[in-house]
Amino acid sequence: MLDALKKLLGLTPPTDYKALLKEGAVIIDVRTKGEYAGGHIQKSKNIPLDTLGNNLGKFKDKNQPIITCCASGMRSGSAKRMLQSKGYTNVYNGGGWSSLNNKI
Repeated sequence: MLDALKKLLGLTPPTDYKALLKEGAVIIDVRTKGEYAGGHIQKSKNIPLDTLGNNLGKFKDKNQPIITCCASGMRSGSAKRMLQSKGYTNVYNGGGWSSLNNKI
């Protein structure tokens, strides 16, 4: 309960995306193929949100760090929740791809 309150108030340390990538994290960009073609993070995987559920077999290790991103953070938040509901334990919402790119 206290951890949830801290997170809600923004009192938790920021996520170190560079460290996650060094640990073997994969970046899933859930924007449409057209949006992705207009610019994306190098080595990210484009799996549009509406097809993510059908592509979970690509991520067999449910403990592997996964960073989701999109245009603004809304779809990537939905992707994070979907992955967590399917048992993935190490999922992070990276928010907008451009902002995430600047953090890595």
